[in-house]
Amino acid sequence: MSSRPARVRIRPATPAELPALQDIERAAGAPFRDLGMPEIADDEPPGLDVLERYRRAGRCWVAVDERDHPVAYLLAEPVDGALHIEQVSVHPRTARRGVGQDLLAYAADRAREEGLTALTLTTFAEVPWNAPYYARLGFHALVEPDLSAGLREIRAAEAEHGLDRWPRVCMRAPL
Repeated sequence: MSSRPARVRIRPATPAELPALQDIERAAGAPFRDLGMPEIADDEPPGLDVLERYRRAGRCWVAVDERDHPVAYLLAEPVDGALHIEQVSVHPRTARRGVGQDLLAYAADRAREEGLTALTLTTFAEVPWNAPYYARLGFHALVEPDLSAGLREIRAAEAEHGLDRWPRVCMRAPL
């Protein structure tokens, strides 16, 4: 994943912005309803306590508009030598403008600074703005034997949450 100038400004989230991130998540989830995935559309966003944990760890970043209001966000954490993208959500009003790609590039830069070797994520295999999108950005699907212990734990938690009702995939982009 290569660095390039961002189309939007990206910065750490502030505590006061965390409720806005929940609103972004709800809006970003709505299109799943049209794919016959209403459970995903209706899934509650991460709680304020979860968002605060990522924010305090320095791993909750927002893309902001010209008024400095968040329009997208990304949560990440180190997992087995890579920076794992836990969540990236873009408000539909801002979608299809490269904001998600900018957030991922920003995360890649932060990962490089920490000496991490890749970005990883888990996503829906057949949702056009999920796995196919990430593949266009240089992520490749990992097969089960190639999953690290941490990724196996993440996938088990997702299965417990019911996400395996739809095909899921782990993906990795080397840095």
